[in-house]
Amino acid sequence: MGKILHEELSKKIIGAAMTVLNELKPGLDEKLYERALVIELKLGGHTMSVQKRFPVFYRGEFIGDSIPDLIVDQAVIVDPKVVSRFTETHVAQMIGYLSITGLDLALLLNFKNSRLDWKRVLRPGAQNRATLSNLHA
Repeated sequence: MGKILHEELSKKIIGAAMTVLNELKPGLDEKLYERALVIELKLGGHTMSVQKRFPVFYRGEFIGDSIPDLIVDQAVIVDPKVVSRFTETHVAQMIGYLSITGLDLALLLNFKNSRLDWKRVLRPGAQNRATLSNLHA
């Protein structure tokens, strides 16, 4: 069994999200949870990129920007949601962000209920790269 990609950072992000949800409670707009999560993670010593733009090109032509909500420590994309459940569309959006940014891990966080729900999304092939790099350590 391979090592979990960004395991410690993932735990810290999820823990910060739990803290935010416990304090704010469910029922708010996702942008409010996002802003509170930024504060909580900064208090924990993490660096944040908020709404950073990544240009997207098609056949050499600029077609627009891809804008993930949060990137923590230049390593993990974080997308706070307030939804009934995660869908394939949410996962596909994260895979798109991972592809554009070159990062390997995204976390979907759902603040809809009193218990935080989360989902790890890996860029295709990311776990294999992590396992191979650990073999050479």
